[in-house]
Amino acid sequence: MSNIKAFLFTLSVIAGTTSLSACSSWVFRIDIPQGNYLEAKDVEKLRIGMTKEQVVFVLGNPVLKDSFEKDIYYYIYEMKRGMKSRGEDFRKDLVIEFENDKVAKVTGDFELSEDFNTPLE
Repeated sequence: MSNIKAFLFTLSVIAGTTSLSACSSWVFRIDIPQGNYLEAKDVEKLRIGMTKEQVVFVLGNPVLKDSFEKDIYYYIYEMKRGMKSRGEDFRKDLVIEFENDKVAKVTGDFELSEDFNTPLE
């Protein structure tokens, strides 16, 4: 009789564990944003010849400054989605290069304004 109870107990533990692991898709997973979230309207404010201080005022501090190349700012934003059904993971980059502490070149995943090549006065 005790063998039957032990067998039923073991069977119930296995069934319980299996059923709980099937519920793991119901667990809520949060989105994990990292880096600098930039809006297109802010990036459109950039102009050739802006100082580093002006860029920081418009976009905030860069997420990364190159230790060896002081004249490059990296603005990186990455979103890891917790629930795959709500969308895909994505990443946006913006790299600003300076010459003589003035904006010389901007590359990345954002559109620049038509006035980008017109310096501020």
